[in-house]
Amino acid sequence: MNTILQEKLVKFLKGRDEWKQNGGKNHLVMAHHPNSMLLARKKLSSSMMVLSDFGRYPVEYANIDKDLIAPYKHVVKSINASNSRGFEERPTLVYFRGAIYRKADGIIRQELFYMLKDEKDVYFTFGSAQGGGIRAASKGMASSKFCLNIAGDTPSSNRLFDAIATHCVPVIISDDLELPYEDVLDYSKFSIFVHASDACKKGYLLKLLRGIKKDKWSQMWERLKEIAPHFEYRFPSRHGDAVDMIWQAVSRKVSNVNNKSYRENRYRMSQEFLNVD
Repeated sequence: MNTILQEKLVKFLKGRDEWKQNGGKNHLVMAHHPNSMLLARKKLSSSMMVLSDFGRYPVEYANIDKDLIAPYKHVVKSINASNSRGFEERPTLVYFRGAIYRKADGIIRQELFYMLKDEKDVYFTFGSAQGGGIRAASKGMASSKFCLNIAGDTPSSNRLFDAIATHCVPVIISDDLELPYEDVLDYSKFSIFVHASDACKKGYLLKLLRGIKKDKWSQMWERLKEIAPHFEYRFPSRHGDAVDMIWQAVSRKVSNVNNKSYRENRYRMSQEFLNVD
């Protein structure tokens, strides 16, 4: 049925005059789940796509020049800024709860698990959404200073947005990750980026994180509280929430795509306007 529906979608869109006008370049396709549109994506690749990452998309189908990244909806309970715990109230230094044995770049989860699981102030364990897992993760992340966001089967993970929702400073270990709104948000002000190769060096990650003092951590924590609303999906949408931020990103992307098209076609368009053969 999935195959049939995607084939029908492609046939419907490509039969529309609106698609034919410019080959679908002014269409927006929501394909946020990494497995979305796996069959139709090549035939719809001229459109702008809203994705979670580019992990399962060849660059000729999807890329940062024409497409945009939207956040996952966080699964843990978000924290009100006024109730957020500060440095001293977060006894756990590093937190990760989730699937550990993954494919592709996600193999690093296994390496880090065996490296960190017995370390002091580190909570690194298997976990799922079942059996109270979300509730446990909400509590654990809200009482931790740093939350690991490690590549899984694809570069992205909802743990980044869970960390933001709980004001737990994200530690991003995913070399090929693209981030939502990065053209207007400086993630370095509220996140820590670590190359996968460095994270796998014995002692490197904990030395880095233990070396971050209260004042620097608090600066990132304050910024997290400021930007967290940008990752909240609300209905009806509010100014500055995830829905609004995505539409703003679409507007910026359309402008860039149009500028590129105008530059590439300026001579042809000029000659057509002047009726020059």
